[in-house]
Amino acid sequence: MALLTADDVREKEFSKTKYREGFDQDEVDDFLDAVAETIESLTRERDRAQADVRAAESNPVSPGASALLQAATDTSNPPSPASMLAMAQKLHDDYVRSGEEERERIIFDAKAEGDRIRTRAEQDSRSRLENLGADRADLERKIDDLRRFERDYRTRLKSYLENLLGDLDHGAGKDRMPNSLPTL
Repeated sequence: MALLTADDVREKEFSKTKYREGFDQDEVDDFLDAVAETIESLTRERDRAQADVRAAESNPVSPGASALLQAATDTSNPPSPASMLAMAQKLHDDYVRSGEEERERIIFDAKAEGDRIRTRAEQDSRSRLENLGADRADLERKIDDLRRFERDYRTRLKSYLENLLGDLDHGAGKDRMPNSLPTL
């Protein structure tokens, strides 16, 4: 819906009703709705403009921007188009320079953070490798212990079995009876 002007409000004519004096109630209501929408729209626009002004006042403005704003608001002695273009170019250059400075700062900070992360990762890696080396040495020591235990155990088991066989050989010759079979 198009915004109403002051002339629209002044020149609005309502149709006459047929059966009683006065205006068509629906037409009046529609017009008042349009007036209300216009007022709401203008209020929102005003609030946005005030917020922009507050934001502009709280942010420092470069000298070029300040001069440009001053020239734009100076109605008694308006600047020439060439001087406006020069001020606009200076403002543009200021913004480009500050943007480049900000870019350089961000890149520097990112590289510094990258270096910190890389250093921390290298330290963690070295620490983990040292821990893994210690764990490996412990495991190798345990494996050696198990191998020694296995050798000792085999030696003792072999000795034990040989002793049992020797006992069987010595005991079997004395207890053996001719023509007799062992019972199961």
